[in-house]
Amino acid sequence: MVHDRVTRISVLKVPVDIVEPDDLEEVVKAMYSDGKNHQIILLSAADLMRARRSGEFRTMIAGASLVVPISASIVRAAKFLRRRPPVRYEPFDFIVRLLAILERWGKSAYLFGGSPKGLARASKNIRATFPGLRVVGGHSSRFPKHFHPKIVEAIRKAAPTLLLVGRGVPGAERWIPRNMRSFNAGLQLWCSDVFEVFAERRRRPPAALFARGMEWLYYLPRRPWIVFRLWTQARMDIICLWYRVRGK
Repeated sequence: MVHDRVTRISVLKVPVDIVEPDDLEEVVKAMYSDGKNHQIILLSAADLMRARRSGEFRTMIAGASLVVPISASIVRAAKFLRRRPPVRYEPFDFIVRLLAILERWGKSAYLFGGSPKGLARASKNIRATFPGLRVVGGHSSRFPKHFHPKIVEAIRKAAPTLLLVGRGVPGAERWIPRNMRSFNAGLQLWCSDVFEVFAERRRRPPAALFARGMEWLYYLPRRPWIVFRLWTQARMDIICLWYRVRGK
């Protein structure tokens, strides 16, 4: 447990953390001050179900310092299973909160992922929005395979408080635990669309849709395959019912 203000529960045998918005700053400060590496995971319902069947993914989530739910169905599942309901965060809003906390305390960030132009624009906008945050480096996800060790070494030397990782990085969020031992102490977080949103190339779903747990409707026209998540949701509901009947 990274802080006594964080409560870890289990939803279908997958860890989920409860951290209240008012406690987030204290929790973040505790993590970056203890001289260790801390992966923060923004957990969707699809990720939760994936963790039930993938050994590496399950190990990654179990080893993360903070597992923040971003899907309404995780909150509903926790309630149905008679767990304390976790606080759900919108992914981009959580990252903005995190960057604002780091800015207040004069900390730093390294940006890794996205296209070269997208990352450059995202970096410019982050610097403008958070002028007190030191952006100590960045690299897009487009690079020859043999160049990868140089990027890892650059991150290690930059020693950022936060390593923010985005789309296109090999292994996606699994890239973080695969390379974490090469880094100095700090926070690491992966979010697929983070640099596209900061670069103003992609918009966030409307707050009203997100509040109702229907943000997938916003993504449906661009990603029609997302409709298959309804099957994932149905499976999750069935398993929750089975756990409830068996008193797990």
